Amino acid sequence: MTSKQRSYLKGLAMNLEPIFQFGKTGLTPENTQAIAEALEKRELIKISVLKNCMDKPDDLARTVAERTHSEVVQVIGKKIVLYKPAKDEKKRKIELPKESKKKAE
Repeated sequence: MTSKQRSYLKGLAMNLEPIFQFGKTGLTPENTQAIAEALEKRELIKISVLKNCMDKPDDLARTVAERTHSEVVQVIGKKIVLYKPAKDEKKRKIELPKESKKKAE
């Protein structure tokens, strides 16, 4: 993902409300499955990490992204933003800016 694409997704995520929370139980297989399903439907989601969660938001973000095959857009404080394009191109809701064709010389 390019910095331009990441920046675009950050802008979209500003208006999102968190739809998942990690508490003292941390990351469970049920959480992971629910997040994977939400990513398939929404493509871009925000997750909140509660104060009683023992895991660091950065670590949680990496682990969830790895398990759901998504990308971490950003982690700010106790908020995580993840992105995963829908498998079916016809169902994609988010159109990322194209990568520039310039090559470094």
